[in-house]
Amino acid sequence: MAEPSDKHGPGVRAAVDYGGLAAFLAAFLFMRFVQGAPSSAALLGATWWLVAGSAAALAVGLVFERRLAPLPLFAGLAALVFGGLALVFHDPRFIKIKPTVTNTVFACVMLGGVALGKNPLKALFSTAINLSPAVWRRLTIRYGVFFLAMAALNEAVWRTQPDSVWVLFKFPGMEVLILLFSASQVPMMMKDMKAIETAAELEL
Repeated sequence: MAEPSDKHGPGVRAAVDYGGLAAFLAAFLFMRFVQGAPSSAALLGATWWLVAGSAAALAVGLVFERRLAPLPLFAGLAALVFGGLALVFHDPRFIKIKPTVTNTVFACVMLGGVALGKNPLKALFSTAINLSPAVWRRLTIRYGVFFLAMAALNEAVWRTQPDSVWVLFKFPGMEVLILLFSASQVPMMMKDMKAIETAAELEL
């Protein structure tokens, strides 16, 4: 789930959002299939690139945007923490459970916010999207359930599939699923925005 684009354009935003993940994928594929390293060794080797790439991505965001947006900041810090644990303990399971933890946190924020009468999704996007309170609430609940499903799916994939399959699921697989889910919500959002515009015109 990407935040609204900034004035520096999609290039900087893509670097911040996907720089660490792209480095991780490229490093794993090279070590595993070019150098012929065992999958566990390739995962740990690629984790160095994930940690370095995530740190570099956060630095790029800070330099060009003069701030660290909440979602990239959380994702980047999570990559540094779980990647660091994997390297310190020489255990790739830490990096495998990272998507489970981060998606569960996202789900708890979304669903917990709704339960408390708040709307964290609106707080992130309200400056870019004009929706009614009811649709914001519905959208937040849907994203919360989606993130729970993503956490469960990550657990199923890394526990039952080869490392190479999990790496591709992590990136770009999870990003594709997020994009498809977000696209599936567009008709509801467009319908609501159209209703708001029509109501505003009738009031004129």
